[in-house]
Amino acid sequence: MEHEKNPLSYIPDMQTRHMMMQLLAWMWCIIFASSLGSMVVFGVTAIAHTLLVAGVFMTVAVFEAAKKRPKVFGGLGRGPGGEHM
Repeated sequence: MEHEKNPLSYIPDMQTRHMMMQLLAWMWCIIFASSLGSMVVFGVTAIAHTLLVAGVFMTVAVFEAAKKRPKVFGGLGRGPGGEHM
């Protein structure tokens, strides 16, 4: 699964390439979980992985928003002159 030798390395966009690897990984997880008959374990790990991936995407989204549009975050309720102005 080296990224330089993987056939997906021909896809020019790195984000698309990463998404395809994620989809393939999920597919194989489902296949192996189904073949072993451990759907309960798969369900728990699928939820845990979904939360983990969602957390990573949320963190990246916040970082990108902070970099590109820092004024979106404002002063978190504070007036321009201080706390209650």
